[in-house]
Amino acid sequence: MKKGDAAGIVCCSNGLRAECIRDVEKLIQILKQIGITPVISEHIYEKNAVFSGTGRERAQALMSFYEREDVKAVFDISGGDIANEILSYLDFDVIQRNPKQFWGYSDLTTILNAVYTKTGNEGVLYQVMNLVRVKDSVMCRRFAKTVLGQEESLFDFPYRFIQGKHMEGVVAGGNIRCLLKLAGTEFFPDLQDKILVLEAMGGSTAQFVTYLSQLQCMGVFTKIAGIVLGTFTQMEAEGGSPDIVTLVQEYAGCLPIVKTSRIGHGADSCGVVIGRYRVFS
Repeated sequence: MKKGDAAGIVCCSNGLRAECIRDVEKLIQILKQIGITPVISEHIYEKNAVFSGTGRERAQALMSFYEREDVKAVFDISGGDIANEILSYLDFDVIQRNPKQFWGYSDLTTILNAVYTKTGNEGVLYQVMNLVRVKDSVMCRRFAKTVLGQEESLFDFPYRFIQGKHMEGVVAGGNIRCLLKLAGTEFFPDLQDKILVLEAMGGSTAQFVTYLSQLQCMGVFTKIAGIVLGTFTQMEAEGGSPDIVTLVQEYAGCLPIVKTSRIGHGADSCGVVIGRYRVFS
């Protein structure tokens, strides 16, 4: 993107509550200050329970931005549970011909990985509403420079190796619960030789055992080249035992694993590009 370009603002997952209007207005102001022209979908706020529109309507709203020449990126500002409802209504041929970066996190893990799987297009695991929530102006500057193509500092997050010393491959994954919604569908990514990112907002130790066991049953840990563990917000806040690192090590065998506190649901989170080759060493 460059200054003056437009970005579509969508909510493919749960619609926002009415009290979020001020935050959305602040985001619009921030984007304009950066030099981005925000174009807002009509399906942003809750209309019927958690729905800002039907699955078909939300998909059409997203597709309209892929079809517009002036829109150069799409920022999803939602989260929740229902993003995968739109997958059957997306035209992946159109998306492939218009390789605009889709930005979102949490439940949008489903969209990010589906788009990569069906088109090879990159997307960014990042919530742009962080620009409103974070108190650190440095993060806002990093976002601005990254989205405008001046540098990629937003994707430069600190990490430490839990085991191994080196790993590389194309990055896939995101929120572990939401990624598993794609299991058994045409939208689940081929994880052969991939770097798998895993993070979560909620969840107990027992739930993560369930998720990790499902990944094991799918043969994921025999395919991937390594794992990036982001934050597991609730579990880490409650001091869950065994902790997420210990749990993952039980399933990962000798796979390289890195841990970072800057990928996940925190307002200070960095972004990670789904579908891009990355080296960790």
